[in-house]
Amino acid sequence: MQPAKSRTYHDPIHGAITLNGADPIEGMLIRLIDTAEFQRLRRIRQLDTAYLTFHSAEGSRFTHSLGVMALTRRAFAPIAQRYPLLEEHRAVVLCSALLHDLGHGPFSHAGEEIFGNQHEEWTCRLIQDSGVTAILQAYAPELPQQICQTIRHQYLPPFIYQLVSSQVDCDRLDYLQRDGYFTGAQYGHLDLDRILLALAYDPDSQQLVVTRKGLVAIEHYLTVRYFMYTQVYNHPKNLAARFTLGQIFRRVRTLLTDGEISADRVVTKWILRDKLDISTYLEADDTNFLYFIKQWRHHPDRVLSDLCRRYLDRDIFKAKDIGIFSQVQQQNIHQKMQNLLKELGYEPEFYCGIRKTLTKGYTLYQQGIQILVDGDLIEISRLSPLINALTQPSPRVWLIHPRLPEELDKEITSWFKL
Repeated sequence: MQPAKSRTYHDPIHGAITLNGADPIEGMLIRLIDTAEFQRLRRIRQLDTAYLTFHSAEGSRFTHSLGVMALTRRAFAPIAQRYPLLEEHRAVVLCSALLHDLGHGPFSHAGEEIFGNQHEEWTCRLIQDSGVTAILQAYAPELPQQICQTIRHQYLPPFIYQLVSSQVDCDRLDYLQRDGYFTGAQYGHLDLDRILLALAYDPDSQQLVVTRKGLVAIEHYLTVRYFMYTQVYNHPKNLAARFTLGQIFRRVRTLLTDGEISADRVVTKWILRDKLDISTYLEADDTNFLYFIKQWRHHPDRVLSDLCRRYLDRDIFKAKDIGIFSQVQQQNIHQKMQNLLKELGYEPEFYCGIRKTLTKGYTLYQQGIQILVDGDLIEISRLSPLINALTQPSPRVWLIHPRLPEELDKEITSWFKL
């Protein structure tokens, strides 16, 4: 096999990402990027419906995946130089970083809620049975299985999968910076250089750890992550847009079942949650679903056409925080809104709902973040009062409904008095 030509990707976050085609592993990465399976990620938005809230949030899973690979390579190289035995895992960690989101479907995480698929499991299926498989096996027959073990947090040493997916990993380091950049939010700025310098390998536990000098940078990183979730990922407009999108496909599912609407084979199978084969899975991305949303805007079903219009024209529902009320009070408010919407001619089950979010700045996910202090490993929340505070969950409850006539404001406002 001829070595791949070198390739440079100009990235707004990481600058020039250059892959050396003469390096067997980086040449393989170039060939993986050129597959139809990986190119499909260009057609899946990284932040699903967030572009309706943050107008420049147009980045794709493709650009994020390249960024994660670039960061992983940058983090891995100096550590492997200090611990040469890790070098044998270089292909696994770089391919895992590049391909970790290969299984994402239409509308990214919003699509997982709507269609019931899990992108990690589909990533493993595609790695083991698609166009990327032969490329991986040509390098090493066991490589597809090793990548799946990494994605499932089963690979040893754990340092390898932790570099890709843990509480402080290259996936999060990329998406926090990238999403902050593309949304225009100021929360996503990280001291990336300091964090990468502080990442280390502990040969006794074989874990990814952080040296003591990196504590402040990690505190900053976890604070950034907390604010990105509260102010960007769980923004009330995002929740309302996701609600609208979900209600569109819920309505279509009913109409498909009753034979009152049609779609192509791929979209029909996804919406009806039929068992999907790999070919049907790979044919789905944001573009073909958005095509049908545009067509359904003119469907005679009044609910469906209106929901599609709202989504396409950004006539987004409102989201009212009702988390201060008891669960009984929340249900009472929800019922009052449903009754009002019914009086106004809406079908309440499609126009009103409750959505809950739970934000934690830090959890003991996969043993948490271990700080190396004088040869001992100490979990970060024991060292940092700030991080200990971030372990407390921040639940929110939202009532989602259409914008209503101003003359009803006084009545609606009365429901929200304690």
